[in-house]
Amino acid sequence: QVQLVESGGGLVQAGGALKLSCAASATADTIIEDMGYYRQAPGKDREFVTLISRDGTYTVYADAVKGRFTISRDSAENTVVLHLNNLKPEDTAVYICTAVRYADGLKYTAWGQGTQVTVSS
Repeated sequence: QVQLVESGGGLVQAGGALKLSCAASATADTIIEDMGYYRQAPGKDREFVTLISRDGTYTVYADAVKGRFTISRDSAENTVVLHLNNLKPEDTAVYICTAVRYADGLKYTAWGQGTQVTVSS
């Protein structure tokens, strides 16, 4: 199993910045592959935000955050940091960290507890 501990988030005015962090822990024989974030705003479906590969060389961003958010990874520690810049009120959501592992040919996704990001106009 993979356990995720998230930190960061908070309240910021539009145009401001925040940082989210997520640390993954697992047994020694577990390889954590992609990590990333989803977000869920009140009354809306959960949506993909970003992911980063195990070695940190490959990243994907949702169009809504491209150019404003940046994800990085410390692969040795299995931690990721998401920098949220030029925030907009529509970025307000609970941000949820994810981590992927594979076992017996199956993909398992662990979800964090979520952290609130609120952007005021």
